[in-house]
Amino acid sequence: MFKDTQIYGLRAVIEAVHAGKDIQKVFMQKGLQGALFKELEGVLRNANIPVSYVPYEKLNKLTRENHQGVVAQIAPVSFQPLESTIDTLVASEVNPLILILDEVSDVRNFGAILRTAECVGVHAVIFPDKGSAPVNADTVKTSAGAVFNIPLIKVAHLKDAIYYLQASGISVIAATEKTDSDLYKVNMSGPSAILMGSEGRGISPALLKLVEHKAAIPMRGQIGSLNVSVAAAVFLYEALRQRLNQ
Repeated sequence: MFKDTQIYGLRAVIEAVHAGKDIQKVFMQKGLQGALFKELEGVLRNANIPVSYVPYEKLNKLTRENHQGVVAQIAPVSFQPLESTIDTLVASEVNPLILILDEVSDVRNFGAILRTAECVGVHAVIFPDKGSAPVNADTVKTSAGAVFNIPLIKVAHLKDAIYYLQASGISVIAATEKTDSDLYKVNMSGPSAILMGSEGRGISPALLKLVEHKAAIPMRGQIGSLNVSVAAAVFLYEALRQRLNQ
């Protein structure tokens, strides 16, 4: 379905990085040697692109082409720049609703969140280039194609993104259990960004220190937390409810 989401061959991958392609991850054969291989390693390291060293058989499963020991996965969609995307939103007549994902790493969770975000009318989704689920064919399928309808912004540091949102007049609300503040008492009717944490550790402490508001979903059962995609849906639809009632 997405044949154009793979690049293979040492020189081809090097040129793709130089051309600014949105490379998600590179699979490289274990024990590969040679000057071109070393050059590729350096290019990938400088571009902060994740690399997995795998057996030759793994690469053969990824593609039947002559891969020369290297297969790169690229995103089926283009990512948008943070500053110009936010600036355009703020300058328009819309009431911005942004979603920030702090290293949501499961593809199914990521795709499900994007599907809900698109249904709610989220204007952009921001996530880090490291630690996040890849945007690939599985993401497209799980999101029911929502990846094509919502701006995706991949950044090096979420801290900088949060600072930029705040400087642009957008309030950041963290979805966290580490607060007594009830979700339904937090105002999200104005320009807002909802920050969701990863499946394992939640929102990083460094990011929690930056937000204006922290909010928790009321829980009455014995299990103390929800799946991140479900929690994101609860927060997003509460934000939508508040906006519909304006």
